[in-house]
Amino acid sequence: MNSVKRLGMVVAVVLLGLAIFIPIAQAEPIDMVNCSSGTTNVLMATEELTIFTTEIKGITRDNLDSKVFENYTYHCVGLIKVVGGKPSATTNCKFMAPNEEYFVVEAAYAGGEGDWKFIYGTGKWKGVTGGGKTKPITSGKPITPGTSQGCNRVTGTYEFKK
Repeated sequence: MNSVKRLGMVVAVVLLGLAIFIPIAQAEPIDMVNCSSGTTNVLMATEELTIFTTEIKGITRDNLDSKVFENYTYHCVGLIKVVGGKPSATTNCKFMAPNEEYFVVEAAYAGGEGDWKFIYGTGKWKGVTGGGKTKPITSGKPITPGTSQGCNRVTGTYEFKK
């Protein structure tokens, strides 16, 4: 074997060996159901435009075997606008683990379904990135005027910077 081929093989083996020790971030799946109850406050309501806020509180159930998000409680505030019968919303939610570490997500909705992303975290959630989709799976008749009750399915991925 000539020296150029031998050098190439040595370099390849060294690079492969180094790659084993380089941490690689790997996205982890999210699949949970969030059920909540909340209140709404109407700013204005006309045929052309309705604007209201919502504040909800609830708990999560994790659908995956890892149960990473099991029994997190959450608190969300949102601003909803309905123009020409088409709703859109922006919501921010704080999710707290049983050990009181938490993360914050931001969601944008159009017609009920939405996209969400992580925007902040503490403890093990510090530096978390990722996001996904959310969609309603059930809602009930409001138990009292000005309230809402329902559940959403949340899917996506998360990862930590290495």
